[in-house]
Amino acid sequence: MRHALGAALGFLAAASACRSDGGAPGGFTLLFFNHSPAAVVGGRSWAPDPDNSRLLAFDRALRPVRTLVGPAIALPMSVAPLGAGLLVSEEAGDGVVLDTAGNQLREWASPAPFAVAQYSAAGGHIVATRSAYRVPTLATEPSDAPLVQLLDSLGRPVDRLATIHVPATAFLTGITNAGPAVVDGSGAVYYAPLVRDEIVKYDRSGIRRWVTRRGLYAREPDPVYLPARGRELKVDEAIVNVALVLGPDGRLYVLGADDSAATKLRVDVLDTAGGTIVETRHLGARETAVALDERGRLAAFDADTLSARAPSSGREPFAPAFTLPDTGGDTLTLASFAGRVTLVDFWASWCDPCREEFPHMIALYRDLPRKDFDIVAISDDVDRGKMLAFIREFRPPFPVLVGGGRMKQQYHYRGLPYSVLLDRRGRVIERYFGFGGAEQFRRLSTTIAQEIGAPSASL
Repeated sequence: MRHALGAALGFLAAASACRSDGGAPGGFTLLFFNHSPAAVVGGRSWAPDPDNSRLLAFDRALRPVRTLVGPAIALPMSVAPLGAGLLVSEEAGDGVVLDTAGNQLREWASPAPFAVAQYSAAGGHIVATRSAYRVPTLATEPSDAPLVQLLDSLGRPVDRLATIHVPATAFLTGITNAGPAVVDGSGAVYYAPLVRDEIVKYDRSGIRRWVTRRGLYAREPDPVYLPARGRELKVDEAIVNVALVLGPDGRLYVLGADDSAATKLRVDVLDTAGGTIVETRHLGARETAVALDERGRLAAFDADTLSARAPSSGREPFAPAFTLPDTGGDTLTLASFAGRVTLVDFWASWCDPCREEFPHMIALYRDLPRKDFDIVAISDDVDRGKMLAFIREFRPPFPVLVGGGRMKQQYHYRGLPYSVLLDRRGRVIERYFGFGGAEQFRRLSTTIAQEIGAPSASL
């Protein structure tokens, strides 16, 4: 498979499908959803839905019964049980711990040496590996860098297991060592590299207990560079392992690929004592969610159909309501924008994507009527001089408020820019994480126009 370094692994996106085994679902435990691991907490199966920036909870009939959204949930790639809570791996490598009501309990940045990490937890143990869902930009690491890190409950590294595999081209270390892991209650770690045909078990002391290979490729070279096309670097590698889950039966379930592009997927079921493969199921092109039924049998479903039934919680008020000074010292509040559809944008002068985004916001502001639409840009700069220099450069026609470096602590967003579109009553219509280019602003303009034209009764 070929992809640009630094990009999310788009082959993991779900395809539309229908249930493959007939009959009405009942008594199921979800294992994988859109090729990400699910977790059972509080009697429900929880799954990430990054395309919609949310977590979904399913009952035993695989009916979605709860939806969690919020600024802390930007691009959730996996979810694992952490006591009675949920440990979410964000696409950028942050760890977020939530309770099942969606309240954020704590968070942490991706731990060194992982530019982008993925997490698993069990029995008080938390482990981090290099994410299989977003390969970081080119980097090298020392040959004794850990393959897996153990973290405390605050996400701080406390121990390390095994060492990385250093490929012939050292700059491809990130790809070569990316891969999912899952930890059991004893602290044993199961790891499966993204681009090598291996599934490995390490005990708590880091001793390798077994290695299982499926013999997918007669020859399995490390990833290599392909001839560059323009400024974009391409890499040739074979995707093998996508996600791991420990099932309620104590077996290890491995979501992997039958082909190098991960368009044909399979589930291998392993005995954790010796690594023996006891069952293999090859998924159809339209099977995107995998579960165990009440008898312990594998079943496949259409993830899109399951998630389409998710309940809508309605529009929640934007909170906390801000009261902040503008650059001239006058105070503006959220209530100042009541009656207009409003885009609240968080930014900082040191944020390069914010610099790219501002011209698009200025154009959007000028294209839409003032009586119906407004923008308020909230700076999270600590350095007032740099903030003012940014404003002098772009000369935004909309209000700019001074957050003074306190905004992330109040709003818990993952990174900048972060924008929230509000309706005329100050309720959240959509959230936007990062800068999505001109196409994002075309969609945003359409959404705003529809909201402006909506009958007041629907608000």
